Amino acid sequence: MGTVQDKLVDGLYGLGWAGVKKLPEPTAVALGRRIADFAWKRRGKSVLRLESNLARVVPDATPERLRELSKAGMRSYMRYWMESFRLPAMDPKRFGTEVEIKDEHILREAIASGRGVIAALPHLANWDLAGAWVTGHVGVPFTTVAERLKPESLYDRFVAYRESLGMEVLPHNGGAAFGTLARRLRSGGLICLVADRDLSASGVEVDFFGSAARMPAGPALLAQQTGAVLLPVTLYYGDSPKLYGRIHPEVPVPQKGTRIEKTAAMTQAVADAFALGIAEHPEDWHMLQRLWLDDLEERSS
Repeated sequence: MGTVQDKLVDGLYGLGWAGVKKLPEPTAVALGRRIADFAWKRRGKSVLRLESNLARVVPDATPERLRELSKAGMRSYMRYWMESFRLPAMDPKRFGTEVEIKDEHILREAIASGRGVIAALPHLANWDLAGAWVTGHVGVPFTTVAERLKPESLYDRFVAYRESLGMEVLPHNGGAAFGTLARRLRSGGLICLVADRDLSASGVEVDFFGSAARMPAGPALLAQQTGAVLLPVTLYYGDSPKLYGRIHPEVPVPQKGTRIEKTAAMTQAVADAFALGIAEHPEDWHMLQRLWLDDLEERSS
């Protein structure tokens, strides 16, 4: 049995999926902006953490600039949710005109190679919409991994939602998920992984905007084990209603070094690609949690 809080959280998300997709699009956009501004004005822990993270991305920003960025960041974050609530009701034909990805040919050529493709993304803009673009416009299904959320019913909603967009969703349960992902890649499939935060013991330490952070080893390990193409992908919102993005060049497996050394070098290369995209569009990075290791140490001390 779930707690009252669990049931409330699940009910609110259920209301979002059921209700927002029925609203006219301009109404949903306006609602998302109002919710974002209300949350920003409250200056809660998530907003303060977002500002702290943005201060590392834009180190020369004044306090006023950081407040502007965090306000824009909360609006971007709520835009993600409003779009996501509406995605199952959207005409897939719109993805070809409302999503614009630079160097799309890199992805298509990698898929055509038959080697399997790993697309690694940070929490930038709307990764679910980008996934719908892949299935609806590129016409390729893919596999992803979802963290088990509480309550369990909320996790089930997320899985059902993403599966409705043409994604295969695996629970984040360690070795079993890794093995399934490897099999998908060996058969020439595509997997997409959000990969800018990993606080587990297996995370790889990287230099990220001048300080140490930890990111998942999975993308690099899968590329080494299967021979798949590892492609970092960054996304952003522009001034128009479109979602924009970029497919970065392949991160190759180094010719020399131990498995640990190769994994470290490849994960750092992915982190560097993420940093480029985040630095160009910091307001679209939805990192409302602690990420850098020294922030984690402060909390534990």
